[in-house]
Amino acid sequence: MKFLDQAKIFVKSGDGGAGACSFRREKYIEFGGPDGGDGGRGGDVIFECVDNLNTLIDFRYQQHYKARIGHHGQGRNKTGGKGDDIVIKVPVGTQILDEDKETVLADLTLAGDRIVLLRGGDGGFGNAHYKTSTNQAPRRADEGWPGQEMWVWLRLKLIADAGLVGLPNAGKSTFLAAVTRARPKIADYPFTTLHPNLGVVYLQGEEFILADIPGLIEGAHEGAGIGDRFLGHIERTRVLLHLVDGTQDDVAEAYHVVRGELEAYGGGLDDKPEVVALNKCDSLTAEDIKDKLATLEEAVGGKVFTLSGVSGVGLKEVLGALAVHIREARAAEPEVLAASNAFGHGKRSTPGFASSQHDEDGDDGWVQGPDGSWHPMDDHDED
Repeated sequence: MKFLDQAKIFVKSGDGGAGACSFRREKYIEFGGPDGGDGGRGGDVIFECVDNLNTLIDFRYQQHYKARIGHHGQGRNKTGGKGDDIVIKVPVGTQILDEDKETVLADLTLAGDRIVLLRGGDGGFGNAHYKTSTNQAPRRADEGWPGQEMWVWLRLKLIADAGLVGLPNAGKSTFLAAVTRARPKIADYPFTTLHPNLGVVYLQGEEFILADIPGLIEGAHEGAGIGDRFLGHIERTRVLLHLVDGTQDDVAEAYHVVRGELEAYGGGLDDKPEVVALNKCDSLTAEDIKDKLATLEEAVGGKVFTLSGVSGVGLKEVLGALAVHIREARAAEPEVLAASNAFGHGKRSTPGFASSQHDEDGDDGWVQGPDGSWHPMDDHDED
């Protein structure tokens, strides 16, 4: 199934049914007169957020959605029935935008959310509605009111707790595959991921969702490469994990390129908490790691982790740092739903990463600090 994160569709609510013009003429019935019923209201256009979708691919094959018209009124004061609503199901995290692609009409972030975007037209009055003491035989019956119609854009923004950013071939997909059960494309030749991937990280009884965003290049905010189109998927994240390829000659420049694109994009991405890691350390010598780590820490102005997605070195420490930021953000904003629960129920991950780390009690050389982060076991800890 292909990933599609935006689509343009046409929606129209149902027209109201026409009122009836009818008179009661039955033998042996003393009182006759007008008995035309009102028309029924047209159907509504409803958007519903569901938890079993993760792409907008369905809207590539159908772009027009119309609700049913209301039923016409009938004699004997029979009011027409309401037209059937049309319910359009969208994934969690879908935004509905006006045709200008800027005005946000709705933002559906919780499974089960429903919004009536367009209401159906009212039904017309039948001639019984206009009966008065001075107008006892009205022959007026109204047509139903027309429904509403418009073109809208659907834009999907994935809901994740942490987002992976970095230049192409920084090892983001490898990292995602190493710590979750996600299986993004990984190969032994240079290429960039073409669409975002999600994975669920399981760590010490906690779980959070990690989003892998296609790599950025310099000038992405101006449309270079695949542009910054997918950066919207990390606007909802609580923390960013910035991976820098340790095999590059200038790791500081690689860091500044991505930071520049985040600032140019806006959306508050440059203000989010950031964890920076020097990746692919399995391909570097100890001296190279030391030199590049010092260079990158100077550029970042803070701590930089070292890791290798291939060999698994440093994964637990980085995940522990992410978990600390996510835990603090959840405590500071308890009203914001956790990404792992935004899909209607907790998306329980399989403890693949935890089981691959031998033992969660620290026997694999790592201990958990009081703040929840993971650190290498010191020599005095082993005693």
